[in-house]
Amino acid sequence: MKSPSYFPLRIQNRFQRRKKKERVTLANDLWHAIETAEVMRILGTDSQGLTMDEAKKRLEKYGPNELQEAKRVSPLKIFFEQFKEILIIILLVATVISALIGEIVDAIVIVAIVIACAALGFIQEYRAEKSLELLKRMAAPTATVIREGREMMIPAREVVPGDIIQVKTGDKVPADARVLESFNLKVNEAPLTGESVPVGKKAVTLPSDTPLTERLNILASGTVVTYGRGTGVVVRTGMSTEFGKIAGMLQTVKEETTPLESRMQSVGSWLIKALFAIVGVIVIIGLFRGHELIEMFLWGVSLAVAAVPEALPAIVTGALAIGVYRMAKKNAIVRRLPAVETLGSSTVICSDKTGTLTKGEMTVRRIYLNEQSIEVTGVGYEPVGEFHLSPSSSMEEIQFITRIATLCSDARLEKGTNWQIIGDPTEGALVVSAAKAGWSQMELNKQYPRVGEVPFTSERKMMSTIHSTPIGGIEVCVKGAPEIILEKSTHIWKGGNVIRLDKDEAVKILKANEAMASEGLRVLGIAYRMLDKPFEEYTEENVEKNLIFVGLLGMIDPARKEAVKAVELCKQAGVKVVMVTGDHKLTAQAIAKELGLIKSSGLVLTGAELDKMSDEEFDKIVEDVVVYARVSPEHKMRIVKALKKKEHIVAMTGDGINDAPALKNSDIGVAMGITGTDVTKEASDMVLADDNFATIVEAIREGRAIFDNIKKYLTYLLSCNIGELLIMAFAGIVNLPLPLLAKQILYVNLATDGLPAIALGIDPPDQFVMNRPARDPKESVFKGMRIWLAGISLLLTVGCLLVFYFGLMNVGWTEEGIVKARSMIFATIILFEILFALSCRSFQHPVYKIGFFANKYLLMAVAGEIILLALFPGSSLFSVPFLNSLFEVIPLQFSEWVIVILVAFTGFVASEVAKICYTRVTHRAYGAGVKVRNATAKDSIDEPCITAGYL
Repeated sequence: MKSPSYFPLRIQNRFQRRKKKERVTLANDLWHAIETAEVMRILGTDSQGLTMDEAKKRLEKYGPNELQEAKRVSPLKIFFEQFKEILIIILLVATVISALIGEIVDAIVIVAIVIACAALGFIQEYRAEKSLELLKRMAAPTATVIREGREMMIPAREVVPGDIIQVKTGDKVPADARVLESFNLKVNEAPLTGESVPVGKKAVTLPSDTPLTERLNILASGTVVTYGRGTGVVVRTGMSTEFGKIAGMLQTVKEETTPLESRMQSVGSWLIKALFAIVGVIVIIGLFRGHELIEMFLWGVSLAVAAVPEALPAIVTGALAIGVYRMAKKNAIVRRLPAVETLGSSTVICSDKTGTLTKGEMTVRRIYLNEQSIEVTGVGYEPVGEFHLSPSSSMEEIQFITRIATLCSDARLEKGTNWQIIGDPTEGALVVSAAKAGWSQMELNKQYPRVGEVPFTSERKMMSTIHSTPIGGIEVCVKGAPEIILEKSTHIWKGGNVIRLDKDEAVKILKANEAMASEGLRVLGIAYRMLDKPFEEYTEENVEKNLIFVGLLGMIDPARKEAVKAVELCKQAGVKVVMVTGDHKLTAQAIAKELGLIKSSGLVLTGAELDKMSDEEFDKIVEDVVVYARVSPEHKMRIVKALKKKEHIVAMTGDGINDAPALKNSDIGVAMGITGTDVTKEASDMVLADDNFATIVEAIREGRAIFDNIKKYLTYLLSCNIGELLIMAFAGIVNLPLPLLAKQILYVNLATDGLPAIALGIDPPDQFVMNRPARDPKESVFKGMRIWLAGISLLLTVGCLLVFYFGLMNVGWTEEGIVKARSMIFATIILFEILFALSCRSFQHPVYKIGFFANKYLLMAVAGEIILLALFPGSSLFSVPFLNSLFEVIPLQFSEWVIVILVAFTGFVASEVAKICYTRVTHRAYGAGVKVRNATAKDSIDEPCITAGYL
């Protein structure tokens, strides 16, 4: 590593070489590692600030202090993007062919379907890329700067490198700046770094390898000052700031194809190959039988068009939209339709810690008092919890230490819709612990009014408040770093007695402090003293001497209760949960243990350790690491990319701005709805409205159910369409009259196939869907389905051709006989397919086992089709002449209906018998100890997760 003295020279040379108009990105972000005087020299400024002329020149040179917008995608382009889907292209080709061969009605209907699909996709995907616009809102609108020795307020966009800025409590930092002066300055960096508590800022020089999360001498643009005031010199503006880097990463992330989109493309490719094969076979057979080439080619093309499942794109889109609706009712708001199924395909969830796996609310978890360690229950700011007292401790002791702690705090606990803290989160934890102990903050402040204070400073690492007591005394309440409090203490409070603090006692306290800190707890020491004369006679230095040490309070932002269960469910479902946080290693490790992510400390990697690894080294261990601590936005991007390189489907959850690039780069980004920033939500595919990590488990369940349902209706649609195609092809080959007219095929494909397929698309999830491992992202949507496609298609073909032949033979090969035969085959196909739809709800279990009435929409679709069948072709007793005339069918006799019904039931019966046989075979295999995949104690004998069949 170069010596520190090398950096200023390198920076200066780079600065002097700049000729183009661009934002400042000096020295690879080493501003924190340079002495203050050298920073000022490089930037050409001093304590008087820039002159107005110099500021104007720099504004022209480096541009305004704002984020650049990426080129917007026009609504028209988004609309036409919808027509790039391969299934839509197939339909467009079918439209052209239908028009060329004179089937104008078919062409119009298909065009309507295509436009409807494109419109629905457009509505779902048309959202302006608002991430940069929202980042702009987070930038400060104005800034206080010093120019020509005068303090002035200017628009934040006019801040330039070298400007001297001043910030105070409540201000947003206008640009990245090096701290020159700090007066108890604290900044909330949670949205940028994930740090769960405000960060104290100092005018110091740090080592060059100090990570972003620990740069205490840098103010980041867009962060908020929560305490104190300070002065800084601007080192980066616009796209060069930390926010600018995030904006740049958001611009460079490209949308990738989701697993569902890939599978639908494979279905489309398969259809194209199948259709070409069909045309080729028909042409060859026709030529052998002496037919003209052009005649057979047109016949083959018309059959291929007839075989296209026109309703498929609409059904896929509709089923996904219904999945979006069902997930919204469970507080998961999906912003992009394919994301519904993608989450069900997820193999890894990379989750932020603060506000996601935890509530983002500091909580006292342990008290060290009178040589006893006392556990405190409860999560967050709700003042509900218990103190697990030891036999030698008492509630009076707990009340004593929590009284001192809350008096020495400026935070307030308030009850709104939820309990919330006004003020510093750490002090909030102290106030909540006092409320759990029975104290009312308002009453305490009345009984012990504050008459003075010594504010916290980063140099002293402590804070003291002075109070009048109910009996007329003066009490000093003190909190701060345990080692500092111990140094200033001469006595210790033990069970109401004050005794001399000896070395042994101090050693015990320091060991307790180390033990609590090793568990990831943020530890504060609590002490007090009584003044024997008016406090005005004391100085700040001597009022904090001769303290009486009371005990230690250890706090942490604890894991959500529901997150613990959710992580366990994810494990059961074969989905790995990885914690990715900007917080400290020990804190992250403690929360990970609480969540059950790790059993030891060996699986935690920090951002600094990650920086030292090459991509090859990281790739070797990326699947073993479950906790990443002290990471930057760049680290998160690298983690997601490494996991995707290992062919994982990665879901990334988060709430801070620092999560946005990784969310957008992941397969599915999941933002928190309550604590999440607008930037994060806009970069995400899904938003959890209740900020509950457990909601993601329900979303995974729904995603898996949607994939299962896609397999169901694809099998249903394609087996029926293939059967129809084979019927038409065979009839043409053997010179039978046309079994079905184009309008009849269109009705079957849209109404008969479409409505049950939509109902299958919203079938309720299998109760064991979360007990099986995540599926292979490359798994074909046809896995385990080919035998059903072949078997049902052949049954439909043979049965319908027999019915058609019977109709011809029964009435004769006259025009009336052909219409009668068509009416019979039309009714047979409709009834066959709607009965088979009932069986398609499961390819493992018979209908009576999965609940015949579980899918009411499917029953309604089947009932509707049966009613329509009664209307046309109908019977000799009742039919609708208009519909019969429209579809060119005639009523059927009772005997003809008997034949139609018997043949139509063959598909349903064959499917149910096959499932019963499958169930019996799997029962025997399960009992005989055949290898079971991911079987758990919760798996039943009726649902073994075996490797064969549908799974």
